[in-house]
Parts: sequence; C-alpha cells; structure tokens
Amino acid sequence: MLRVALILPDQRLAGELERAVLGTRAAVVAANLDHYPDAAELERLLVERGVEAVLLSYESPHRFATVASWLEKKAAGMPMAAVVSSADPSTLLELMRAGVRELITPPFREDRLREALDRLQKLVDSRTQSIERLYSFLPAKAGVGTSTVALNTAVALSRTLDGSVLLIDFDLHNGILAFLLKLSPRYSVVDAIEHAYHLDQDIWAKLVWPVGPLEVMPSGRLDPSVQVEAEPLRLLLAFARRYYKVICVDHSGMMEKHSLEILRESERIFLVTTAEVPALHLGAEKLNFLRGLDLGDRVEILLNRAHSRGLLSKQQIENMLGASIRASIPNDYVAVHNSIMEGKPMAEDSRLDKHFAEFARSLLSQPGAGSAKKRKLLEYFSLAPVQSPGK
Repeated sequence: MLRVALILPDQRLAGELERAVLGTRAAVVAANLDHYPDAAELERLLVERGVEAVLLSYESPHRFATVASWLEKKAAGMPMAAVVSSADPSTLLELMRAGVRELITPPFREDRLREALDRLQKLVDSRTQSIERLYSFLPAKAGVGTSTVALNTAVALSRTLDGSVLLIDFDLHNGILAFLLKLSPRYSVVDAIEHAYHLDQDIWAKLVWPVGPLEVMPSGRLDPSVQVEAEPLRLLLAFARRYYKVICVDHSGMMEKHSLEILRESERIFLVTTAEVPALHLGAEKLNFLRGLDLGDRVEILLNRAHSRGLLSKQQIENMLGASIRASIPNDYVAVHNSIMEGKPMAEDSRLDKHFAEFARSLLSQPGAGSAKKRKLLEYFSLAPVQSPGK
C-alpha cells in the first residue's frame, strides 16, 4: 500500500485530507506535518518513515517550490501531488515549472482521491526502471561464476560513478561475496530485512561494507529457515534507492519468491552462463520461465569464461539459449584465483578488469526514453482531474 506524507500547514485541511486518504484504502499516511520542513528534516522523514509519495500544500508558493525542488533533485524525483485551493492558469504554470503532474483540491471526494493515489502508486512502481538502475545477476546454473561477474561489474560501475553503487548478496543459502572479499560481517541482508520497517542511516551503516568506492551487503550465515516477505523487501529496496544510483543484486538462481520479486523490479536481468552444455540447457530453461513472467525483454546473456577457440561457436551458443549474447568475459583462471586469494576484486586495469569496465560503461551509456510530444498547459495535468470547490 502506498505510503504518503502530508505537508499542510492548514491543519483543518490536513485532517480532512488524512481522513479522505484513509477512506480510499489506497494509501496510508506515514507522516503528517503542519509545517514546511527544511532539507535535513525532510530527508529524515522520507527515509525513516518509508515515504513513497508526498502530498504538498501550495499555501506558500515559495516554500512549496523549495520542498518540490529538493524532492526533484535529492529524492530522485519522488512522486508528488500539489494540494491547491484553486487552479487558475498562473498557478498551473508555476506547478508545471515545479515538475508537478498531480493536483488535489478540496472537497476531497474519495473516488477522485483514489484515482490520484492510484496514479501516484503507478509512478512509484515505475521509478525502478525510469530513475534508478537495478541490475540482477542470475546464474544459469551453480558454478558459472555469477558472483565474480556481479562483484567486478559493480566495482567497475562504482569507479565510473565515483561511488553510489550497492551490491547485495541475495543468495541466502550459498552466498559467497563475503568469502570472496574476506569479510567477517556481523550483520547481513537478513538483518536488513528484519529491520526494514525501522531503517535509518545509523542502522544502514552497520549493514554495508565499503569495498573501495563500492558498498556491499553480504548474505550472512546459512539459515534454511529464513523467509523474505514482499513488504519488508520492498521497503529495503526503497531505502537503498535514496542513496545509490545503481543497485546490483547477486541471486542464487533457485528462483525463490523473494528473488522473483527483485527480478520484477530490475531494469536488467543478466543471465550468466558458460559455454558448457548443461549450463546452456538450464539457461534456456530459465529464460523461457522468465518469458512466461513477461520478463523476457529484460534478460540479457553474459557469457563467462569465454574461449576464443571454444568447442561451440557464438552462433551455436545463442541458438541453444534462444537469445543473443550481450557481453563475453574471457576465461582467466589465474587472475580469478589470485583475486580470491587476496580477497579483492580484479586488479584495476588488468585484462579482466578492462572487460568489466567496458561492460559497465555500456550500461551507463544506454539511451533514455524518447522525448514526449508537446502538450497544452491543461493537458500537462491530464493525470489529475481538477475539481472546483463546491462541485
């Protein structure tokens, strides 16, 4: 259910809006402020209360613009609706310049409000693909080197972006990232899930490990009884998106329920395989399964341990998988062995690191969506039917 924050100095109006929001059963009020917060208070509010959308009063246009600008620049364009008493052309123009697409006007009819909240929910759901980059690394079968690929891709991304990259080990049964990096974590992704409703910056600092410019959240100790529910998982990812430009997830490949939830959130799903026939067979099976979930268009093939003179040609591999290869990582057993023994990613500028760096640059250079067709001023707010007071 959508978690909204109300920021309305007019407490009579705020009370009416809160009751109307709860009456829609489409959202919960995570916070109700009677003042316009400063940047520090706003950041703390969004993070600690798990706010996903803001209903912001236009009572003070200047303060409204300050908060709206912060949400656009610092909260990755968090979905927002303006609460206005009237919608004259000058007001609409100012709201358009502030990036507002949704208007809410009194009296707060539940049917109209529910429609607005549903649209905000759709914006929240779309933010994973349109704003943040969430990349999933999924093994075709155990032992194809997915964790090594995920780790070194994440390191390459973090170097390019100068940080702001998180790598999560969501292989809860055989997670190996902590071993690869010689970490001895006291806390893990399981603890993050358990504290998802109360995450703050202090707790988060205990959950992640810095590896150069990258931050890593390990999987923790083997515990077959661990179950990950959808709601805390969603809150965990929502919290992470506030602080990282890219999130990489290392999956077990067992297609657990929580893994499928993350795959649905992912902008790209990198199916990692080698050229061995069993891996290609299971890779094709997983690809067909993901196509059945309407995720096939997000899947891209990474061929690990590639040989220039392998037994199978690139065309034969692609025919077996039923998909083209996005990138090939050459086989370098000695370099991988040395990396594991040292507990570090690949040495920067090494042969393998250059391949990961090139792959990372290609991900970050992918073009965005095409520009939208120009619209008239009122059409700009077509997602938000405005109702005049008294009607």
